[in-house]
Amino acid sequence: MSKLELGVCYYPEQWDSSRWGDDAARMVEMGLDWVRIAEFTWGLIEPSRGQFQWEWLDEIIDVLGQAGLKVMMSTPTAAPPKWLIDEYPDILPVGPDGRVRGFGSRRHYCFSSDIYLAEAQRIAKEYACRYGKNPFVCAWQIDNEYNDHDSVLSFSNAARTGFQRWLETKYGTINALNETWGTVFWGSTYSAFAQIELPNGLVATPNPTHALDFARYSSDRVRLFNKTQVDVLREHAPGRDITHNFMAGSFEFDHHAVATDLDIVGFDSYPLGNLMGSTLSDEEKRRYLRTGAPDYQGFHCDLYRSQGRGRMWILEQQPGPVDWAAKNPSPAEGMVRLWTWAAFAHGAQAVMFFRWRQANFAQEQYHTALLRSDDSPDQAAIELAQIVKDRATLPPTTRKKASVAMLLDYTSIWAADILPHDNDFPNTHIFREWYAALRVLGVEIDFVGPEDELHGYALIILPQSMIVTTDLSAKLEGSGAKLLIGARSGSKTSQMRTPSNLAPGVLTDLTSVRVVRVESLPDIAEESVRLLDGQKFDFTGWREIVETEANVLARFKSAYCDASPAIIRSDCATYLAMVPRGALLHVIMCNVLEWAGLDLLDCDPDMRVARRGTLHFAFNFGDMSKPLPAGGPRRILIGSDPVNARDFTVWKEN
Repeated sequence: MSKLELGVCYYPEQWDSSRWGDDAARMVEMGLDWVRIAEFTWGLIEPSRGQFQWEWLDEIIDVLGQAGLKVMMSTPTAAPPKWLIDEYPDILPVGPDGRVRGFGSRRHYCFSSDIYLAEAQRIAKEYACRYGKNPFVCAWQIDNEYNDHDSVLSFSNAARTGFQRWLETKYGTINALNETWGTVFWGSTYSAFAQIELPNGLVATPNPTHALDFARYSSDRVRLFNKTQVDVLREHAPGRDITHNFMAGSFEFDHHAVATDLDIVGFDSYPLGNLMGSTLSDEEKRRYLRTGAPDYQGFHCDLYRSQGRGRMWILEQQPGPVDWAAKNPSPAEGMVRLWTWAAFAHGAQAVMFFRWRQANFAQEQYHTALLRSDDSPDQAAIELAQIVKDRATLPPTTRKKASVAMLLDYTSIWAADILPHDNDFPNTHIFREWYAALRVLGVEIDFVGPEDELHGYALIILPQSMIVTTDLSAKLEGSGAKLLIGARSGSKTSQMRTPSNLAPGVLTDLTSVRVVRVESLPDIAEESVRLLDGQKFDFTGWREIVETEANVLARFKSAYCDASPAIIRSDCATYLAMVPRGALLHVIMCNVLEWAGLDLLDCDPDMRVARRGTLHFAFNFGDMSKPLPAGGPRRILIGSDPVNARDFTVWKEN
């Protein structure tokens, strides 16, 4: 698939069947290719155990297919029916406060429940046997948004029992667990695996290895849940692509691992819904209130495209105001179109809009759609018409491998949350901020995980890799790439211990750095980093005192250990002894890119450029027109030079 395909999320069960035919015909007329259905239909299809009512779902699939639309069927496991909860109440998840999370919305199940795993497998098989070879059902989505409503971690009895089994398999003996966890500390030793509780409801913080192992166990359960249904679909729905819709901003389970079992990695893109929770300043949030942060969607497109081995779809694209954020502004006119083509530029093969028609009842009445509840077209439908025209203008093209890779390790993210040392440590935000600092310079980025192949990149960036294994270190060294390594990297072993040679542990030879002390500074400290050329930048938060014989590119100006190294460069690695932000981060990125022999563009802060094959894109998130970056002769396919406010331009180089 090299031309963008378009789709919509549809809930036919929420509308009278007399409307289905008109809906399908209108979808085709509007240029849509796909319809995604059925992720919350279990209780409608099986209203009581073993009693199935397939007729309406059979009918809508036939209506959509006969109209010329491709159907993405979903397994309905995100919303188990009430009769199943009544039969097995222990299926329900338990929050960290110990309270059972009840029936009445969605995602009311515990990944650790073996009973629910078997029930999910059973219902997935029923759907797959019914529709697996249906010619109109061309792809499958498993479940829906695994971590929505913070549902990955459950503190149920099933989770405790499952965790105990997982630990016994991992460690073999309780003595090995005690040794690895260091339970001699505070005298918290165990004499049997059955004694181990979950790391919640404690007087003080839990043992960090205990907490990290529970995060690993919980992530493993997500992968098992997903793969169990994948295996069913592989058997009963052969030849169909399988996906899941990951969430933007979700790091609670290992997406790298889950993605290996999928054909396509999908995600749900809500640029405005996620704006207010970002680390942007109030001024930036005000500037991008109706466009979304320029790099939020791009970050997730590149992350999930990389995890999907080049196959990434947006399975829910924001069409207007959402209903679930603290505040829900409307996007500027033209932004749905801009977001769609920005996704394509970052490698999306398909974009599906959420949803077809705005609901006039139940929980999502304020969530906009292509159509209003009275069937009149909303702004997104108007922009869809232009998207379809754009699509006819652009030639087929594919996204190529980037020269820069960013390593994102979920285990390190969990580890930093468990053992922060600085309550304001940005952790996951570091990845987005470093990504944005590269993108404003026109840099294309792939993401890699610790298990991925690393050859072929000129620069590999580790914003926060707290846990680095010997194997990963060897791969980094053998990649031949220049390395930019952030603070905290290699500071803990896989067992959450300080390395015997101190941080950065197995990265010591690559960086020529030894971290001898760590502090975290409040804003009132008023300390700074000074580069060799005399530039001075304020800094706060995480700081490391290091020893090194490598080149020092910047030093701290500090009331403590004044002039200690802040930026250190060995033959192959640049190491940062603090977490740079803002102007300092920009200067560092410019320097590192030049050191790695890579070209960079100094774009306007509101402008982002991208390349997909022979096509060049420029996206203007600002409220004033901006000139295209300097270059040779061009043939503009869409848009203009300068790029209009909140608009985009596509061109080919002559």
